[in-house]
Amino acid sequence: MPTVRRIVHEFLERRGLTTIFGNPGSNELPFLADLPEAFRYVLGLHEGVVVGMADGYAQATGRPVLVNLHAAAGSGNAMGALTNAVYSRSPLVLTAGQQVRSAIGLEAMLANVDSPQLMRPLVAWSGEPATAGDVPRSVAQALFEAELHRRPTYLSVPYDDWGQEVDESASVTLDRTVRRGSQPSEFQLAELVARFEAARNPALVLGGEIDAAGLFDRVVALAEHRSLPTWVAPSPYRLPFPNRHELFRGVLPAGIAAVSDALAGHDLILVLGAPVFRYHQHVPGAYLPAGSHLVQVTDDPGAAARAPMGEALVADPGAVVEALIARTSSRPTPRSFKPNPEPATAPSALHPEQVFAALRETQPEDTVYVVESTSTNAAWWRQMDLRRGGSYFFPASGGLGFGLPAAVGMAMGRPDRPVVAVVGDGSANYGITALWTAAQYGVPVTFVILRNGTYGALRWFGQLLGTPDVPGTEIPGLDFTRIAEGYGVPATTVTGVEELRAELKTPGLRLIQVDTFPTSPE
Repeated sequence: MPTVRRIVHEFLERRGLTTIFGNPGSNELPFLADLPEAFRYVLGLHEGVVVGMADGYAQATGRPVLVNLHAAAGSGNAMGALTNAVYSRSPLVLTAGQQVRSAIGLEAMLANVDSPQLMRPLVAWSGEPATAGDVPRSVAQALFEAELHRRPTYLSVPYDDWGQEVDESASVTLDRTVRRGSQPSEFQLAELVARFEAARNPALVLGGEIDAAGLFDRVVALAEHRSLPTWVAPSPYRLPFPNRHELFRGVLPAGIAAVSDALAGHDLILVLGAPVFRYHQHVPGAYLPAGSHLVQVTDDPGAAARAPMGEALVADPGAVVEALIARTSSRPTPRSFKPNPEPATAPSALHPEQVFAALRETQPEDTVYVVESTSTNAAWWRQMDLRRGGSYFFPASGGLGFGLPAAVGMAMGRPDRPVVAVVGDGSANYGITALWTAAQYGVPVTFVILRNGTYGALRWFGQLLGTPDVPGTEIPGLDFTRIAEGYGVPATTVTGVEELRAELKTPGLRLIQVDTFPTSPE
């Protein structure tokens, strides 16, 4: 008679979920016993880092990833990082060990009372099998729900279930498939094309779904096909359009009135693969400029339903892009790119623009950048020249701790491309133990830590809110080179541009600490 563990291991292997990111406790050991040789267990030293690495791996590969957490405490530790995975729509399958069934009601140590409720506000689906025999089916449901919704799911499993024998009927789970079809109808396409053709001054707004779906080059073709001014939706977690292209108008601001002002003059605003919109700072006003109409195309029903304005089509954005290219009149624009300006300088330390110019000039064109330095956003977009899909990743919900672990996961998922993490000194502390995993698994990430001794974005927000004099915005005395060396990562500090360029040309795993001048996100 097969065991629950054997059936689940075989199901996961058939579905390609053979890389497990985790930090195990006693409740998880029975699941991890007898792992087949095809499996790889990636150990993180904190559950937030574990989820961050899995998030990066899922975004890099486009496939579901298995995460193994420890009971309620480990699940709680993971929840901050989980907020980023939710909004990046990463299909993580989170499993957590539960106490033995007979001890849950007693609230024994490591019992997760009413475990599905713990993660339910965040995940697409959460559950705990009613019987040991239902574990294989529940694992399959957790995977299929993650794939269908492109969001994390959560399954708590009592640890005495794994060794239970099940009859052969449990093996029917092994052959299951669940697919989703979301092609727009011919009527919907024709209607959208007609509206687009009739528009006097249409514009594109693109979101992370475009890059995640591999449509980077196709939306460039669409923009050039009709000479369309193109923005990226506020708070982008991926870059869906080359940022120095002549049709690129920048990242939309994250305030209601500011978005409306930026889009003024366009009668049709076509939003592809983005929520409408991910606002941040509260700047009230009209949602759209006068005379404008908005049409959103997304495969995320939740994003379509919660938008405050416009029309929404829940469908594959790729099909819409292809229809617009094929069926609309063409006024092609030559493909050209704007040169980067000379980098700004600072009275002391390096200006972030100097750091980013050095990256642009020394790193290969296919470099993957994982960025978590909010206060340097304006400098980043001025100095970088990103022309390939899958080149830029940012924490989708703004939760700190994404940068270092996600870069490790990215490098594991895309070993064919170099990976650079650009992280502020405030953010770095939230995911610092990812350095240990990078060293232990030989992951060749270049970690660039921008050290300015402040929470720069927080100080900027203080000015915006009229609360400039608050405690807790200064973080002096940090030396990440000593921390990195303790985790086994070679590290150095640089103070000049030429020294930085030389270090950036050195291959392999390393951390470069750069003292930078504090700047504003805008």
